[in-house]
Amino acid sequence: MNFETLGTVLIAVLVFGGLIFIHEFGHYIFARIFKVTIEEFAIGMGPKLAWYTSKKTNITYSLRAIPIGGYVAMIGESGDSEDPNSFDKKPSWQRFIITVAGAAVNITAGFIAMAILTSMIYLYGTEVSDFYTNEESGYEVSSADSGLMVGDEIIKVNNKRVNIYDELSYQIMRYGNEPVDLTIIRNGETMVLEDVIFPIDTSRGEEFGLIDVKPVAVDRSFGNIVRFSWKKSTLIVRMAWESLIDLIRGRYSLNAVSGPVGIGGAIGDAAKAGSLNLLYLVGMISINLGVMNLLPIPALDGGRILFILIEMISRRRLPRKFEDTINAVGLYALLALSALILIKDFITILF
Repeated sequence: MNFETLGTVLIAVLVFGGLIFIHEFGHYIFARIFKVTIEEFAIGMGPKLAWYTSKKTNITYSLRAIPIGGYVAMIGESGDSEDPNSFDKKPSWQRFIITVAGAAVNITAGFIAMAILTSMIYLYGTEVSDFYTNEESGYEVSSADSGLMVGDEIIKVNNKRVNIYDELSYQIMRYGNEPVDLTIIRNGETMVLEDVIFPIDTSRGEEFGLIDVKPVAVDRSFGNIVRFSWKKSTLIVRMAWESLIDLIRGRYSLNAVSGPVGIGGAIGDAAKAGSLNLLYLVGMISINLGVMNLLPIPALDGGRILFILIEMISRRRLPRKFEDTINAVGLYALLALSALILIKDFITILF
């Protein structure tokens, strides 16, 4: 293994480890606030590499061999306990906060990363300053051929509002594989351009629209930095949900999904491209990690949150055996899917 590859692996491990740490720290800090008895705070999975047990709290803090995953082991989380401070003895609202805290911290960290990034880069709106020529881009078509003009401000793509260039680019990527309707402001007048054709990318086995306009930069005022940071962050949340929906609907194949190996490679590429690219990817992964953990899937935080919400609404707790069985089935399904994605990532790298 050369130094470049070693550096890439190290950066990927640090990023994964850091994001897992803040996720588990979210669970941990609120468990401590609500005085839940904690056995272990672990980063990674598998055998212990190093550990320390606090004499004051009797909590074991450990670093494990496989730098993927981690956990906070709370008494009463996966079984009944006689401990008066066990997780299962706490009120449902406290268990809800503890469970949602991990994802909330990841999403918050991602928003902070986006805010830092936005304060360091140029900001672009949705007004067209120019078009990429066919010679520049290699595209066979141009949206200018469909009537889009320099000076037009694009405010909607297929009736979906766009406020910043990132949103415009994403909407064209998602819907631009077919002709789209653009709502624009031209010379102060709002009008609709129907059936605008954008270039299409098919290099990854899927059809994606490609934006071919150069946007106008906007003033980097404090207000715009705050607004753009919020828009960029909420866009990542929407991208996570909509990508999952598109995957379920069959628009994207399993090839579009990456596991730790594929994401690690993307982190390495981003690191080579510069610190700003790496910061964007870290923020994006952090937000995605938080969003995906909130999905109501057994074994994920979202599945546990769903059970707690049912209890809060019905005022009756579901049978523990039922919860444990559902979570176990969900865990095995997630492990099987993870193994499949891992194999796919290795095949992609090797071949």
